[in-house]
Amino acid sequence: MTFVHAIGEVADCRCDLVTRCAGEVRFDTKGDLTVNALARWCVRRRFLVIGLWLVALLGLGAAQSSAGAAYHDNVTIPGSESTTALALLEQAFPNQAGEIDTVVWRGDPQSVRMTEALAKIAQVEHVTRVERAQQVSNGITYATVTFDALGSDLSKDAVKQVIDIAHAARAPGLDVAVGGPAVGEVTQEAGHSVLYGLIAAAVILLLAFGSILGMLLPIVVAAVALGCGLLVAGFAGHLVDIATSAPILGTLIGLGVGIDYALFIVTRHRNGLKTGLSTGESIVTAVTTSGRAVVFAGGTVCVALLGLLVLDVSFLAGLAISSAIVVVMTVATSVTLLPALLAVVGKRVMGRRKDGAWNRWAAFTERRPKALAVTAAIVMVALAVPILSLRLGFADQGTQPPSSTARKAYDMLADGFGPGINGPLQVVAQPPHGLDRVATVEGIAHVGPVVLSPDGSIGVVQVIPTTSPQDEATSELITRLRAVLPDNVHVGGMTALNDDFTGLLAGKLPLFLAIIVLLGGLLLMFAFRSLLIPLTAAVMNLLAAAATFGVVVAVFQWGWGADLLDVGTGPIEAFTPVLLLSILFGLSMDYQVFLVSRMHEEWIRTKDNSRAVTVGVADTSRVITAAAAIMIFVFGSFVLGGQRFVAEIGLGLAVAIALDAFVLRTMLVPALMHMFGRANWWMPRWHSTSKI
Repeated sequence: MTFVHAIGEVADCRCDLVTRCAGEVRFDTKGDLTVNALARWCVRRRFLVIGLWLVALLGLGAAQSSAGAAYHDNVTIPGSESTTALALLEQAFPNQAGEIDTVVWRGDPQSVRMTEALAKIAQVEHVTRVERAQQVSNGITYATVTFDALGSDLSKDAVKQVIDIAHAARAPGLDVAVGGPAVGEVTQEAGHSVLYGLIAAAVILLLAFGSILGMLLPIVVAAVALGCGLLVAGFAGHLVDIATSAPILGTLIGLGVGIDYALFIVTRHRNGLKTGLSTGESIVTAVTTSGRAVVFAGGTVCVALLGLLVLDVSFLAGLAISSAIVVVMTVATSVTLLPALLAVVGKRVMGRRKDGAWNRWAAFTERRPKALAVTAAIVMVALAVPILSLRLGFADQGTQPPSSTARKAYDMLADGFGPGINGPLQVVAQPPHGLDRVATVEGIAHVGPVVLSPDGSIGVVQVIPTTSPQDEATSELITRLRAVLPDNVHVGGMTALNDDFTGLLAGKLPLFLAIIVLLGGLLLMFAFRSLLIPLTAAVMNLLAAAATFGVVVAVFQWGWGADLLDVGTGPIEAFTPVLLLSILFGLSMDYQVFLVSRMHEEWIRTKDNSRAVTVGVADTSRVITAAAAIMIFVFGSFVLGGQRFVAEIGLGLAVAIALDAFVLRTMLVPALMHMFGRANWWMPRWHSTSKI
C-alpha cells in the first residue's frame, strides 16, 4: 500500500462505508487488504506478536548496554565567525580549547581552604588548567577551570568532581559556588515529573473507558514503543550527530502520541463490540479504520519533524531523526502490539460510558456558528499578541533556579565584576594584528592582554561586555565588533556561538514554516479532495502557532508566572520555535484528520454539509478532547522538569494542544465549516475526476 493511497483511504471511504450504527461508522475491512491481513495475523498470532515485541525490547536493551548509546552535541555552524574562532583557538592552544567553568568564592581571597581546593581541582582528570584571577571585587574572587573537551564530549564525572571539591571548601564566612556551561549541564536535572503526567493520563483513560484494562493498554503500548524507539535512536547516534537532549524530547513526543494513537484504536474497537461484532472482527475493523488513520497521522508527524532537515543544522537534524524514530515505533506498536493485546483481554476492555453532552454541543455549533467563530478568533488573537515582542536567543545561567550552584556563581560574579563576566568573548586574530581596535568599541567593560600562540601566528584577547550574555545589547556588541575589526580577526566564545546560531535559525524560520504549511496542505488536499479544508487547516495551524508562541513569550520572556515554574526571564531558546512548529503541525494534523474524516464520511453518504459537520463534531469531540487532555498533562509535566528549553517546549505543546482541541477543532473549525456550506467539499474538475 502506497503512502498516498493510505492518505486517500483514511478519509475517502466511499468504497468502504456500508452502514452507520449507534453514531459510529462501520467499515468493510476488505477496503485495504494489507492492513486487514496484518490485523488478522496479529489477532491470530497474538502471543507470538507480544513475544516478538518483548524480545525486541529486551534485545535492544541488551545490545545498547554492550555497545552504548552515542549522543553528541554539535552546535557549531560551519563558515560562521564563532566556529572559525574556535578552530583557531584549538590550533593555537589545543590544551585550552575545551570548556571553561568558574569557581567563585566570597570571603578571604587568599583562603587556605580555597588554595587547597584549587590544587585538588587541578589534579582532576580532564582538567587541563586552573588559573586564579588576580582581581578581587566586593569580596569576591574567582578561578577559571579549563577542561580538555567541549559539550557532550566532556566527562560528566570530571565536572562533578570539580563541583564536589569546590563545595567541600565551604566554611563559615566562605561561600563557594561553581558556574559555567559544563556545570549548568551537569546540575540541571531532567527530574521525574513525567510520572505526574502518566498518572494524570491514567486517570483520564479510566474516566473515558470506565475500565482498568482499557486504561492500561494504551500506557503499556506507548511505553513499549518509547523504550524501543529510544534504544534505536541511541544506536542511530553512531551514524549521525544526535543531541544529548534527544531522549527527553523523544519521551515527550512518544508518550503523548503513543497514548493518543492507542486511545483512538481502543475506542473504535469498543464501539465495534457494542454494535455486536465479535472480538476478532471488532479488532480487525478498528485497525483497518482507526489504525489506518494512525498510520497517516504518524506519517504526518514524521514529515513535519523531518522538515527540520531543510535547516541544515546537524543539532536539529539529530533531534528530528531520533524523534521520528520514536514516532515510527509508536505507529508500529499501535497496529501490531495493541491488536494482539486486545485479542488477549477480549471483552474485558469494555466499560461504562455516558454520551450526550457532545451531541448537544454539536447542535449548538450548527445554530450559532458566527458567534462561536468570532469568540474563538478573539481568544486566539488575544493570546497571540505577545508574539510581537518575541526575541530569540539563549538564556544564560541567570535564569536557573536561585538555589543552584550555577546560579549562585553567576550572581556572585555579576555582583563583583559586572554581568558581562559571565559571557566573555574570545577575539582571535591570524596573523595577530588589528586586535588594538577592540578597545575602541562601545559596550566593553574590560579587554585582557593579547596572548600569542607558541609560534606567534595567532593572537587572542578576552573581551568582557558591559551586559549579560543573554542581553540584547551583547548581541549588538558582537555585531559592532565584527563591523569594525579587519577580516583576519574573528569574534568567538560561547556567547558569540549562541548569537550566530540564533541568527541562522531566525533567518531560516520563514522557509521552514512555508515548507511544513505547504506539505500539510497538500496532504489534506489529497485526503479530502478539497481546496477549502486544507486552506482552513493552514490558517488554523498558523493561528494556533501564533497563540502558542504568545503564551511562551508571556511566561518565559515577560515573566508572567515564571516564579511559579522556577524559571527566570530571558530570550526564547533559538531552537524552540522550529521544534515547536514541527511537532505542533504534526499533532494538529491528527485531530484535523480525525474530525474532518468523520465529517467527510457523512458528507459522502448524505451530501448534507450541516449534517456532516454536526455528526462529525458529535462523534469525534469526546475522543479528541480526551486525547488532548492526556497530551496536555503529559506535555505539561515536562514544564516542571528543571530544564528551561524542555519547559518551553512542554508548556508550548500543552498550550497548543489545549487550544487546538478545545478552541479550534470543537469551536472554530466546525463553525467555519457550517458557514462555508457545500464549498467545503469543492475541488476543481481536473482533480475530482482523477484517481489517487
